[in-house]
Amino acid sequence: MTELSRTSAFGPDLAGPIQIDGKNEARLSIAEMAETFGVTLRALRFYEEKALLRPERKGARRFYGAREIGRMKVILQAKRIGLTLVEIREVIALLEGKTSRMSQLRALREMCARQEELLNEQLAQIRDQAKETTDVLAALDGLIEANPQA
Repeated sequence: MTELSRTSAFGPDLAGPIQIDGKNEARLSIAEMAETFGVTLRALRFYEEKALLRPERKGARRFYGAREIGRMKVILQAKRIGLTLVEIREVIALLEGKTSRMSQLRALREMCARQEELLNEQLAQIRDQAKETTDVLAALDGLIEANPQA
């Protein structure tokens, strides 16, 4: 593992700007990138196919610098909170755009608030489904106990 992959001070989280640190010329190979972030090579290629990552290419080899590492951190955090690929692309565009930091933070906060609302609605639906399933199980148990020979 390179020094770049061992440190966490090089890139952003979802609310951080994606910056390139010109002092650090280290690059990660696709295998190092996969190991660093706990993803498969296939996942990295998928993100590249969807234009979320743009590794430097030397022949058939891919190399990931600070910008791609920062993007990967954003992708994974956005994925963990349930954002879609389209929304992840919007987050990256926002963070790499020319808007002010405060505008970026407000836009990200609005996106996260909408996501939280959606997740809370889904959680309520899951709770309703779990209760319905519990009721069905109780009814089935009652029928089974009432007719043990059937």
